[in-house]
Amino acid sequence: MRERAGTALSGACGQICKVGSLEFFSALPATLCGHRRQERMAGNTNAPKTSYDTVEYPGFSYPDTHPDRLAVMAALHGLQPAPVATCRVLEIGCSEGANLIPMAYELPAAEFTGFDLAGLPIARGQQRIGELGLTNIRLFQGDLMEAETAPESGGLGEYDYIIVHGVYAWVPEPVRDRLLALCSAHLARNGVAFVSYNALPGSHMRNMIREAIVWRAEHAAGNAMGPEEQAAAGLDLLGLLIRTRPEEDPYRRLTEEQLTKLRKRSPKVLFHDELSPVYAPVSVAAFVQHARRHGLEYLSESVLPVPNDPSFRPELMEALREIAGDDTVALEQMLDFARMRMYRETLLVHAEQPVQRDLAGDVLREMRFASQATPAAGEREGVCAYNLPGGLKVGCDQAPAIGVMERLMTAWPRTLGYEEMRQTAAEDGLRSEAHVQRLLQQMAIARMIELHVYEPAVADVVSEKPKATAVSRQEARVHPHAANLWHGTVQLDDMRVRGLLQMLDGTRDHGELLAQLCVEFPEMGDEELKLGLEANLTRLLRAALLES
Repeated sequence: MRERAGTALSGACGQICKVGSLEFFSALPATLCGHRRQERMAGNTNAPKTSYDTVEYPGFSYPDTHPDRLAVMAALHGLQPAPVATCRVLEIGCSEGANLIPMAYELPAAEFTGFDLAGLPIARGQQRIGELGLTNIRLFQGDLMEAETAPESGGLGEYDYIIVHGVYAWVPEPVRDRLLALCSAHLARNGVAFVSYNALPGSHMRNMIREAIVWRAEHAAGNAMGPEEQAAAGLDLLGLLIRTRPEEDPYRRLTEEQLTKLRKRSPKVLFHDELSPVYAPVSVAAFVQHARRHGLEYLSESVLPVPNDPSFRPELMEALREIAGDDTVALEQMLDFARMRMYRETLLVHAEQPVQRDLAGDVLREMRFASQATPAAGEREGVCAYNLPGGLKVGCDQAPAIGVMERLMTAWPRTLGYEEMRQTAAEDGLRSEAHVQRLLQQMAIARMIELHVYEPAVADVVSEKPKATAVSRQEARVHPHAANLWHGTVQLDDMRVRGLLQMLDGTRDHGELLAQLCVEFPEMGDEELKLGLEANLTRLLRAALLES
């Protein structure tokens, strides 16, 4: 999976980056790294349990797969995507539906279908759906190679958005081919398919590390280790070996960086990600070539490039364009060599779609804007700095951008429309509409603002009887995290916040909530709980967990 971006309920500074005329200092990463995979999606569904039946793979909501995100990227490239509120979505390799079920809850007029080879995760997902009373989603156990004809599939049908997250690079070649054939056959004329995969050249490094972990697991004494123990033993061996190299050795530094990331992941995730029988990372050029054989074409990635991406270096881009000409994929491949890119989230459309390679500015008039930023201390005099989700920090010194940020930070977790952005920028001296659109594009690239084409039913104030989403309350009962109304993952490390969330069914006022907290947490003083109640309700509001 991709490193998940979440909001923690429990600042870094970086280089100066310039995007167009707007200058930022930024701690945003230059490359993306991912590590999610799925069980092999082909095989006899009556066969013995898959490894995903034996060892559970943690499921989360992935914002980059949401129809809102896919529709934004399609619109920015001149296409007319299906309306998010009433769209049809298919997820191939959906596991227990942790990504799909929150979407179905958020979008009651849309339709969702998901299937997976592993039966037990599907059963867990079906139980969740039943508890929530959702009627716009169905999950079924199915073999990718036979999904269209499986009785449970209902014939599949046509979909506006297809999601294939963490499957492509982890299955044999015939399954990869069938996967793209399925996408092509069932994607609507103006549909968008999301396919994530581990990419080259960056994954060469990961493969070297993976080989050591796999070797250790295969040579476990007496093969007595359990799956999670095998993964841990592989990391221990890797750490032992790398310490034999000099501290200044580049290979040691690279390996230690990867090892640090691996140790932050759970043993269950390590088992599935690092000990799988198939690992086939692919270059973007090879992936798009494969997609084209099935009548699909490259649209873009699921997110805009970050500000310090090589694509924003004019001297480099001039040289690369001389080599690539009008070949967008060749340009992306050369940039991946510069990025040492390890992971991609590629969007595909039907080949006949008229993709516009230069981002369309006029389409911003139809979009909505949001920002999760909070104020931070500036690094230079006259610069306003902002903390962004994930511990990132950006700043700028231009009045129109600062005015836009102040409006959006006040409005969060709601969005504002284009006209409000235009008027705010005009008040600070930016009156040309073309310049306003350029500014908004630059701010989106800098991750200061988000672009949306729809807004969920998210609360903007804490009501007398606050109500959290049923899907988040359901998740909080069994996990220290929950999906919010913007399809992000909110970490619930504070037990009081997690307990409070579960109480917010819309039937209790603040006094009744306090009384229930005193019962649930008797070890804490009544005054302490009283002081914390309003603050924690505000935190849940800001985390987009409360419904309007």
